[in-house]
Order: sequence, then C-alpha cells, then structure tokens
Amino acid sequence: MILQSKFKNRDLLTLADYSGEEINLILDAAAELKEMKKNNIPTPYLQGKTLAMVFQKSSTRTRVSFEVGMYQLGGHAMFLSGSDLQLGRGETISDTAKVLSRFADGIMIRTYDQSDVEELAEHADIPVINGLTDQTHPCQILADLLTIREHKGRLAGLKLAYVGDGNNIAHSLLLGCSKVGMHVAVASPQGYMPDEKFVNLAKEACAQSGGRVEVLNDPVAAVADADAVVTDVWASMGQEEEFEQRAKVFAPYQVNSQLVAHAKADHIFLHCLPAHRGEEVTAEVIDGPRSVVWDEAENRLHVQKAILALLL
Repeated sequence: MILQSKFKNRDLLTLADYSGEEINLILDAAAELKEMKKNNIPTPYLQGKTLAMVFQKSSTRTRVSFEVGMYQLGGHAMFLSGSDLQLGRGETISDTAKVLSRFADGIMIRTYDQSDVEELAEHADIPVINGLTDQTHPCQILADLLTIREHKGRLAGLKLAYVGDGNNIAHSLLLGCSKVGMHVAVASPQGYMPDEKFVNLAKEACAQSGGRVEVLNDPVAAVADADAVVTDVWASMGQEEEFEQRAKVFAPYQVNSQLVAHAKADHIFLHCLPAHRGEEVTAEVIDGPRSVVWDEAENRLHVQKAILALLL
C-alpha cells in the first residue's frame, strides 16, 4: 500500500489518463490483494470509508464486485439508482458531485455518456471511478489484463484480438493493451469500427510502449497468431432495437471454433459478460478449455479492490 501516495485522490475516468507503468502497478496491487484474500489475510485499508455507487445502467458484476470489494477492504458501499437520486428529477451533475463529496469518500458511476463522468469528476472533491460508459470501461479491461497476465505470465509482446462491435470494450482494450506494450488487433464491420479518437490515442501510446495497433474488417486476420481472443455482445445496453440489423452485420464476426483455429494453440478466450451463446460466441468456445471468462469475472473484484485501496 506504499503505492497509495502515487494514486491517492486520483480519478479513474479512462485508461488514457494512466501510464503503462501505473497500469502495471495497479495489476501488482490487485494480484497482492487476491493472494491475501486466498490466504484469509485481512485487508482493512478502507476502514470507515464509504463509496457512493451511482447506477444509471443495470449491472450484475459491477455492482456486486464493488460492493463486496468495499466490504472486504473494511469500508461500506452505498447503492444509488437513478431513481434514488435527485438527478432523476433534474438536479445537475455538478450539484450532485458537490453533495456526495460532503458525505462519501469516493464515487463509482455507471452511466451512458462519458461527459457525465467527466463532469462529475470536475466538480467532486473525492475520487470518481468510471464503472462503465457507452465510450469506455476501464475497470473491465484492467481485469482482462490481470487475467491475461496470470495465464500468460506477461503482457508486453503478446497479441490480443478483439472481434466485434467497436464499442466501449474495444476502446478500452485499445488504450489498455497499447499502454502495456501489447499488439492489439480489432476487427469490426464497416460502420461499426472503433472511434478514431481511441485508435489515435492507442497509436500514440504504442510509440512509447513498443506495442502495435491494427484496426481491420477481417476477423481472421485479426485473430491470426493471437495469444488472447476477446469479443462482446452485438447490441449493448440501449441498442436492443438495432439487434436484428446488427445480427445480420455481425454474423461473420462470430467467435467460433473455425475462427479461433487461427489463433495460437494455447490462446485464451475472454468475454466481459453477459454472453449470448450462439450469437457473438458459440458455446463450444466460451464453455471450452481455452475460455477464462470466470477467472476474468472474478478479477473484477481484485482489480477494483486495488483501485479503491489506492485511490481512496
């Protein structure tokens, strides 16, 4: 916890704000906390502290992992849905930030617009953690990186292939992988490519880390010789009405046994969940021997404990 002086009172809005060294330090702290939990060593680093958790989108893993994480660190997590807050009745984000800053020691928010998270952080006097927006999902990608490091022993020099919608997962993988010196290849259909802003940020990071970025339309080219293969749902929250159209467009991007045959024989498969078997991934892949999705889901807890312990 000596690391806390480096991270104390910082926000986690996007991985663009963290260096590759800092990302690795967070992963080191997460691995240490995971080992301590395994050995039943108490970790009361946040005794008496409270995390305000603001949810404007539904959640399983984010809510449970943050709530359990705060409990295991000796603190308290307070769930606040959109209907629980005056935000739902027109109170401004800036006013909400100022009020919560007087009550809590940190804010985790899961919402739609990245600009809302940034505005909250601008007006809050306490750390703000992005639990998911339509643009980014930094906590998930830190959990992915920890999972890859556990199974592969390193990150730098590995190839990760993401196949599917150029969404918040794709954006954050571009940022996270490029920061730690990985080769990240994203394959998305035309019209569903990742935002150029995140592609450019990733390329800038690669110039420092020695990583590599590819953005393609061909899933086979992306997956070729990959150490890790990742996908996500074809229609994210709020896009359900587009599903029929998206299902047609993304059908050639399904992660199945034929596609992963192009990856390395010892590749691992990741998915942030929830998954729709028979759509973006087949059951034989997600439930097969190369899948590490349950380790990945568990690592949300350990990574977020590290973030909380370091920032709060």
